[in-house]
Amino acid sequence: MKRREFSVGAASTLAASFVATPVLAQGFVPQRGADYLPLEKPVSVEAAPGRVEVVEFFWYSCPHCNAFEPMFEQWKQRQPAHVAVKRVPVAFRPDFEPQQRLFYTLETLGKLDELHSKVFMAIHVERQQISRPEPIIAWAEKQGLDKAKFTEVYNSFSVVSKAKRATQLQNEYKVQGVPSLGIAGRFYTDGTVAKGMPRALQVTDYLVAEIHKGR
Repeated sequence: MKRREFSVGAASTLAASFVATPVLAQGFVPQRGADYLPLEKPVSVEAAPGRVEVVEFFWYSCPHCNAFEPMFEQWKQRQPAHVAVKRVPVAFRPDFEPQQRLFYTLETLGKLDELHSKVFMAIHVERQQISRPEPIIAWAEKQGLDKAKFTEVYNSFSVVSKAKRATQLQNEYKVQGVPSLGIAGRFYTDGTVAKGMPRALQVTDYLVAEIHKGR
């Protein structure tokens, strides 16, 4: 699946990534180039020194991101203090950008924790078409957000800049599909590379532990 040619149809190529993955044997060591990919050029991270940054790349309209969200949230809640977890919405095409701005608007307004999962539900369960600015703003108003304030932030220079930075980060990590994971600005994995998203999280755990040890 090539970047910039992504579509809901193309997302189906990741369906196999959600096949149940057996518990890994004790002493499992992921293979470089097989279970995860090293980046040719390190990516800058926002995490403070001593912390390991893990980035989840996603798209609200991706059915596999929707399926992965509860699993990733549970994994996120289990992480120790030295792990800095952040989500980054991708834009493989220009029409992804409105949902990027939705994410960063909710973040700016302090409503991301409350409404992030509700965006997935609106799209994948309620079948709402939340992919353009007008329906996005209308949806936000139905969630009790002030329409004028939401619209102001949604169209702000800050939010637009964050969306552009998200796309830049996706390109720096050479993201091939979603959901996917970037680790410490050094490594990349996804359901195809790791042979399943549950396994991708186990690979991530291993890499985080190794990096935390200074390796």
